[in-house]
Amino acid sequence: MTGSSTQESSSSTELLQMVICQLSDEEFGIEIYKVKEIIRIPSITKIPQIPDHVKGVINLRGSIIPIIDLAARFGMVHKDASENSRIVVLEIGDLTAGVIVDSVNEVLNIPGENIEPAPDILVSGIAGKYVQGVGKVDDRLLILLDIDRIFKDEQKLQLSQVENAGAVPA
Repeated sequence: MTGSSTQESSSSTELLQMVICQLSDEEFGIEIYKVKEIIRIPSITKIPQIPDHVKGVINLRGSIIPIIDLAARFGMVHKDASENSRIVVLEIGDLTAGVIVDSVNEVLNIPGENIEPAPDILVSGIAGKYVQGVGKVDDRLLILLDIDRIFKDEQKLQLSQVENAGAVPA
């Protein structure tokens, strides 16, 4: 896979700050600058005729936010929400969306030299194109997600439609 963002982030002097989340039995990293906030899971309003991995919308301080179940999106084993489950609210361009994770574990600074390029094969059931790289921290391997690629233009359009479907006319 060729990706300038991976090559740039692999600079040995650069630190990549990641929010580390748990999905099923795997740890994933999301670049912190894309994370708007992390919240407990509120009541989610379901919307008919949307993909199964789109759980619905929430009202976050007056903004309608579509909610994606990342485990379902990646075809991973689904766990029921627990006390540790969270929604990570992300800003992707002009779109705000939330992703459900089993837990948020920590924030880590990962040196660029500890990040390997994303493999082109499946990683934990995720197509390699959704993986920015693999971070090595002590004896752990962290799958670093490429949020922009996960929410590619087609999906942004679908999420925008969900936002609009959840909007209440004035």
